[in-house]
Amino acid sequence: MTKDCFISWSGGKDSCLAMYKAIELGYKPKKLFTMFSIENQISSAHRLSEETLRAQADAIGISSYIGKAAFEEYENVFVDSITSFKAEGMNYGVFGDIDIDQHREWEENVCKKASLEAVLPLWQMNRKELVKEFIDLGFKAKIIVVNTTMLSTSFLGRDLSYPLMAEIEDYGADVCGENGEYHTIVYDGPIFYKPLNLKYRDEITPIEDRWAQLKIIL
Repeated sequence: MTKDCFISWSGGKDSCLAMYKAIELGYKPKKLFTMFSIENQISSAHRLSEETLRAQADAIGISSYIGKAAFEEYENVFVDSITSFKAEGMNYGVFGDIDIDQHREWEENVCKKASLEAVLPLWQMNRKELVKEFIDLGFKAKIIVVNTTMLSTSFLGRDLSYPLMAEIEDYGADVCGENGEYHTIVYDGPIFYKPLNLKYRDEITPIEDRWAQLKIIL
């Protein structure tokens, strides 16, 4: 059985590092798969546009697939999408979850429905060591969304780095952002053929009283 796979792709650091490690393990990524909210036409947590994600995929040199669903249809659309990947010859789905059992169970379940196998290369890694490894490998990622109940908007637009990790810890937040403290977009690194050239709006956009976003301009 071939090791062709899709990557469950957010555009952020965890899915990117999962892809890198999957390649190290011999898997062959064929597609970046991102789910969108059909109501607002952006990806869920990272709030990225289709244009941004396709530009990111182009910088990596891989195709991008966008699945669109209302909340109540999310799982059905997800399964239908990855079933089509199976028909294209992919046998695995790669996910960037680290240690939340409920997430892993869901991913294994949807993959099983499509006769695929879920692969979680980051599973049970130490969260802080994961961020360090991401930085040490030469990946570049910028914070584009913060939960303002956990982090200040001053973190928006800043690159992940060792000093920034220390600042996040000083706030009492998880340095990996696994509790939703922040979300990133990766714009360069060892899986990229070319850097993703991004520009950002000057103003910060508040979202639902507790989130803030730095919007991207291509």
